[in-house]
Amino acid sequence: MNIFILFGITFACCFFESVISNANPLSYEAIFNFGDSISDTGNAEAVYPPLNKNSPYGSTYFKHPSGRMSNGRLIIDFIDHGDIKKGVNFAFAGASALDMEYFIRTGVKPPPSNMSLSVQLDWFKKLKPSLCKSKEECDIYFKQSLFIVGEIGGNDVFSHIKLKTVGELREIVHLIVESITKTANALVEEGAVELVVPGNFPLGCNAAVLGIVNSTKKEDYDEHGCLIAYNTFTEYFIEQLKISIETLRQQHPQAKIIYFDYYNDAKRLYQDPQQYGFTSYKVEIMKACCGGSGPYHVDEKFCGGPGTTVCFDPSKLINWDGNHLTEAAYMLIAKGLVEGPFANPALKSAPFKIT
Repeated sequence: MNIFILFGITFACCFFESVISNANPLSYEAIFNFGDSISDTGNAEAVYPPLNKNSPYGSTYFKHPSGRMSNGRLIIDFIDHGDIKKGVNFAFAGASALDMEYFIRTGVKPPPSNMSLSVQLDWFKKLKPSLCKSKEECDIYFKQSLFIVGEIGGNDVFSHIKLKTVGELREIVHLIVESITKTANALVEEGAVELVVPGNFPLGCNAAVLGIVNSTKKEDYDEHGCLIAYNTFTEYFIEQLKISIETLRQQHPQAKIIYFDYYNDAKRLYQDPQQYGFTSYKVEIMKACCGGSGPYHVDEKFCGGPGTTVCFDPSKLINWDGNHLTEAAYMLIAKGLVEGPFANPALKSAPFKIT
């Protein structure tokens, strides 16, 4: 793939489509985003166009496939707010935190994309001379910019999930955290002064994980239907990531490094779905809206493909297709990040509400 084609597509589009109108903007001139399908707004689709033009992806908001792995907008769309016209989204669906070399060396089946975090960082470095012409110009520009590193690492975990027990998954956490930290550190050295490092979503509540594990033991689940051991794993990952973030803060006191608490922001939706407008039926809330068979409406079939169906009202479910959430869930998570209390410290913004 010619990465300059990717740059042209993304940069020419001024980062994102304008998808929100009823709000005041965040106080940034530009956003630079790195990650996987949780925040890919069209890069993977630009390189690998969808075969199914009638795919249900994007159907709720865009009314057509939009390059987003959801029925509508993503967290980054709501954070961007449609008012920030500069910056670049390097996120690529299927991207991993670990490089392809790791998967080749270990014999583990790699994620569906080789656009790893280090590859995305390399894209940024190659593009930087076209963003600003001198160190002074870059310093001024980046002081008014927000850099977001992730969410990333989910694809790395899924590459191992059928090979390792949940306890053994901990073996790769330090490698994933090291990759995220290395990228964040490099961006600060390139001039970033305000940088976000998100955690991850509760893996034990993920419909795809629930479908893969499909335990028949009642004691494996919490009172909300999430797998206890996999949420404990996510908590361990977050603990290690937070330690690394604190080290980064000490190394770069001039930078503001923000932690996005995706875990608790999303978990509250599963804990009290009815409060947030989702279905109150416990047997339904853990299911994916779009998928195939199985107790969680998730199997090996890809959403929108033969043998799959879509729920009547995606706004009533948290999970969209097994691994990704619905627009309704992403909007509520974005509200928790922008309006509080799930960003630490808070984003720099004029007061506004996400609608």
